[in-house]
Amino acid sequence: MWLSDCRIVLPDGIMPRGSLRVEEGQIAEIVEGPAPRKRGGLRITAAGMTILPGLVDIHGDMLEREINPRPKASIPIDLALHELDKRLVATGITTAYAAVSFAWHKEDSIRSEERAREIMVTVNQLRPVLLADHYVHARFEITNPDAGKVLEELLMAEHIHLVSIMDHTPGQGQYRDIEAYVKFAVEWSKRTGENLDEAAVRARVARSQARPKSWDTVREIARLAHRHRVVLASHDDDTVEKVSLMDELGISISEFPVAYEAARSARECGIHVAMGAPNALQGRSLSGNLSAAEAIEAGLVDTLATDYYPASMLHAAFALVERGVMPLHEAIKLVSQNPADALNMTDRGAIAAGRRADLVFVETDGRPRVRGTLRGGVPVYWDSRMAQLSLLRRPNQEWEALAASD
Repeated sequence: MWLSDCRIVLPDGIMPRGSLRVEEGQIAEIVEGPAPRKRGGLRITAAGMTILPGLVDIHGDMLEREINPRPKASIPIDLALHELDKRLVATGITTAYAAVSFAWHKEDSIRSEERAREIMVTVNQLRPVLLADHYVHARFEITNPDAGKVLEELLMAEHIHLVSIMDHTPGQGQYRDIEAYVKFAVEWSKRTGENLDEAAVRARVARSQARPKSWDTVREIARLAHRHRVVLASHDDDTVEKVSLMDELGISISEFPVAYEAARSARECGIHVAMGAPNALQGRSLSGNLSAAEAIEAGLVDTLATDYYPASMLHAAFALVERGVMPLHEAIKLVSQNPADALNMTDRGAIAAGRRADLVFVETDGRPRVRGTLRGGVPVYWDSRMAQLSLLRRPNQEWEALAASD
């Protein structure tokens, strides 16, 4: 199958007008200009479109919110996953790591161990039939003394593909400013229907700070992740000392560092730095921490993740180009090749011969808009614009030929 006459975003630059051939789910050939007429096979012509590598998201919080869109609303996990899956491929995401949180206190029953296990099992069971390639990103709080036991069991079952060490205790990390946290929590509780007042939030803060932290638990989590060859990340690093400790534990990704000095220290240690795409798109952190846009301009960021908004990855990359921060091919690496490399996924993330044909057709007049997405060379999202531009308006036997060619 040929994808012909498009602008192609390559790892080292832009091919203004080119074509690529997909064979057995992989990119087999890339040529300048339209696809050669002398060669047979199905041809999809989409002049005016830009082809990007499929986006790779290392951290998305959306599944938990899809399951519980309101405090007392609970959607079946399989239904929520299928619906989120459709949204992801429609925004160009072909590889997605669902962040699943574990909490061992009654205040957060939505993130209970039982619920977390159920989510993980469902993601792994449905992986073969989902549109995007889904994985599990397990988030373990250091205040839980049983984390090691639970993690080992889930790793043995191959339910977990990325582990991050979390500490959401107010007074450090993401919530270094207690007063800012209290204000945020009161406002957020109104949105969720809890309607907590300032006194109730401060009481929660006190209980959270009183929970004992176990660095033995952290070391056990790190040991198990390395033993099972699962990538290990830290979360919300806020000091050079914290980064140094995480480096000693063997983390390879620093997620969402909240301070400039922490991000810089991580880069100096050779640690992959990931920040939120919504932060980069908006040009600021909603909680008053490090601006992803500023960190990118300073050369401290390797990867952008959806965090809570799937479309932010694509739009943040194009926004960086519009602001003159970097050329398009470098911006796209932040959401494709770099996260794939951080996750040791060398089969995807770039448009190059031999890589998986995870590809995205984007219309770039005005705001970028995804018009079609291929995963392994198979269309998983295809809108009316792509149908009009391409040659897929042919009879059913040619759709069958497309499927057979992949």
